[in-house]
Amino acid sequence: MQATKRRDAAARAATGGDETRRRILDGFGAAVAERGYAATTIADIVRHAQVSKRTFYERFVDKEECFLASFEAAAEGKLDLVRRALDTGGAWEERLEAALLAYLEAREARPALSRTHLLEIQAAGARALELRRDVLQRFANVLRRFAESVSKSEPDVHALSPAMALAIVGGINELLLLGEETGSPKRVSELAETACVLVRGAMAAPRGPAPKARRARKG
Repeated sequence: MQATKRRDAAARAATGGDETRRRILDGFGAAVAERGYAATTIADIVRHAQVSKRTFYERFVDKEECFLASFEAAAEGKLDLVRRALDTGGAWEERLEAALLAYLEAREARPALSRTHLLEIQAAGARALELRRDVLQRFANVLRRFAESVSKSEPDVHALSPAMALAIVGGINELLLLGEETGSPKRVSELAETACVLVRGAMAAPRGPAPKARRARKG
């Protein structure tokens, strides 16, 4: 229930359903780009949003809650781009490439905020980790629905299992995280190509049961 409420609020913010909330989230992004997350204060956020502190506290308890709402809204905005790209016409490989490229380009459009979302969410507490898992699962579900749809018309393509879809999404996230932590993020085109190889390989992988793990010999 809580995740659904957050998702609805994120959708309203992303589409302008709550203009003041959207302005505050935009103000948060601008403040982070200017000062970094740790140094950003409520005063910085409301200054960029051009609202009062009272207006801020009518919508958010504190900076952390604003951060989580910003993370949610940004994630939902990127997933909407992915869904739209996957729903267009054309070959499934082209739609997949366009979707992943749109996702990564949206991150690059606001690098400071994207970096904050990627890194700070790791240490923002239990609620943040729950939200991160929920967002990754949503992304995985989008890929699963796409693969299932393609498999109905393409005999050489099959659907993704829940575990495989989540592993792919987690792998993409880890590549992004590694790039930020090492200070050498990969180019968007390179990341998109790697992500496409992962998804295409999983969708076109040979069918059949996974090999049984060998028991370790006692010696």
